[in-house]
Amino acid sequence: MPVLAGIARPVEDPTDPKIHRLVADMIETLADSGGVGLAAPQVHVPLRVMIFHVPANRSTEAEGAVPLTVLINPQLTPLGEEMVEDWEGCLSLPGLTGLVPRYRSLRYRGVDLDGREVEREARDFHARVVQHEYDHLDGVLYPRRLRDPSQFGFVEEIRKALAANREQP
Repeated sequence: MPVLAGIARPVEDPTDPKIHRLVADMIETLADSGGVGLAAPQVHVPLRVMIFHVPANRSTEAEGAVPLTVLINPQLTPLGEEMVEDWEGCLSLPGLTGLVPRYRSLRYRGVDLDGREVEREARDFHARVVQHEYDHLDGVLYPRRLRDPSQFGFVEEIRKALAANREQP
């Protein structure tokens, strides 16, 4: 089974130098891509490791930008039932976008590279990024989350279609 389609294994020792090298490689890959998040399965490693950040211009939270966060063996808990649809893309599916429903707010917890607990609440784009990367750990690519398959396609085609309706992804 391809790594992207499988369920990633928990990390036994987050302080293991192999995990530190993996995260360093993931950070470099994320920086090169210009993305906001990356999960280990996206770099062909079936472990429950994800990294993400939220630039200040995408944050709706009072504290602004979310710095680069390493989250190992994460757990997510939705805070309420409210779902919000927004456009997503993925480094594993370049050039494509889709309208994906996600929980508006959630709490995540896991550990960092030193084995210290990480716990935080997230809303809006921050929560969306965390859910998107978490899905990769369970072998789920965002098109599986679509409510309406007609809201999935090539970025340029979707932009043109939405421009006619005065919306932009």
